[in-house]
Amino acid sequence: MADKHILLITGANTGIGYEAVKALLRSPKPYRIFLGSRTLEKSQTAIEALAKEFHSSQSTLEPVAVELESDESIAKAFEAVSAKVDRIDTLVNNAGAAFDTTDFANDVSNARTIFNKAFDVNVTGTHIVTATFAPLLIKSASPRLLFLTSGLSTLEAHSRDFYPPWAPKPQAGWPKKGVIANLGYKSSKTALNMVMLNWHWLLKEDGVRTFAISPGFLATNLGGVPEMLKAMGAGDPAIGGEFIRKVVEGERDADAGKVVNGQGTQPW
Repeated sequence: MADKHILLITGANTGIGYEAVKALLRSPKPYRIFLGSRTLEKSQTAIEALAKEFHSSQSTLEPVAVELESDESIAKAFEAVSAKVDRIDTLVNNAGAAFDTTDFANDVSNARTIFNKAFDVNVTGTHIVTATFAPLLIKSASPRLLFLTSGLSTLEAHSRDFYPPWAPKPQAGWPKKGVIANLGYKSSKTALNMVMLNWHWLLKEDGVRTFAISPGFLATNLGGVPEMLKAMGAGDPAIGGEFIRKVVEGERDADAGKVVNGQGTQPW
């Protein structure tokens, strides 16, 4: 398997991560993919389904359990991967979570939990995964490091108007009714962009190309409402999966250190 591109992707048993694995399996380029999930069972179940669909792919899949809220789980994931390979060529930090309620503006009693859990998974956990696997990543001849961010993370768009544009605008008075802010989630993704920038400069001299990936408004299970998202115009998660493949295969190397999306780069 020495000639295969070795890739680790977290949170890949569903959603955009799962679609990214499918896109890589369709690629003529051979991969050795470590498919990360919160439990080994979920990873194995995903691999079994993918093996049936892509039985002729020259790429291979291996399960790995990695729970971003657990330092012990992350350490064990590193032990499992490093026991099999002496490098990884690409780390895709795809795993993420949202805990916002639909009445977040008035849900003060749950605000601390909403923010803390979002930051624990999307920022702290992702940073720890990256720091843990960095020794393997810098051993690659052409390493890439990807962080899955969001279109909701852009400060520039938020500075112009209440964002996202499809959300009802807040009206005068209190409490604010019908406001969909996703504030815990999007704040964590804005913070993740800073984490990405830090890693971009930290590993630049090691030859690592680092990106934040903004996959677009897609109907995933993040937040548990894919059907509602589709009704609001969200696209298929496969779009995000294919975009990740393009970045992995070097099509956006000129934009390293930036937030990239399908149209170009996303404003900070």
